[in-house]
Amino acid sequence: QVQLVESGGDSVQAGGSLTLSCTVSGNLYRNYCMGWFRQAPGNEREAVAYITTDGRTNSRESTSYADSVKGRFTISRDNAKNIFYLQMNNLKSEDTGMYYCAADRGLCMTAMTTLAARLSQGYWGQGTQVTVSS
Repeated sequence: QVQLVESGGDSVQAGGSLTLSCTVSGNLYRNYCMGWFRQAPGNEREAVAYITTDGRTNSRESTSYADSVKGRFTISRDNAKNIFYLQMNNLKSEDTGMYYCAADRGLCMTAMTTLAARLSQGYWGQGTQVTVSS
């Protein structure tokens, strides 16, 4: 059984930075798709970033970002600790929301707009709140 737990959410001023963590317990195996999502009150859930790799072929990790966060957010993984990160810089008030991580075995092989559908049968965390004040 795979479980995901997010942490690192906080209240920050606009222009500040935060790093969110998604700790994975259980085995995703060597090929996986992992994504970060966010949802603000009254808004639909939005895919923020994903990371995917095929460990069987020793290929490099591939990442993708929503246009709204490109150049400001970075998704990464610490393989030794089995933790995924979302480094968020130059935060804006519109980045406010509950942030969720989700993961599944197998490559992502999808666009950002369909990432939630791709991970719908995978594993989801409970979320961590990010509040950015201007």
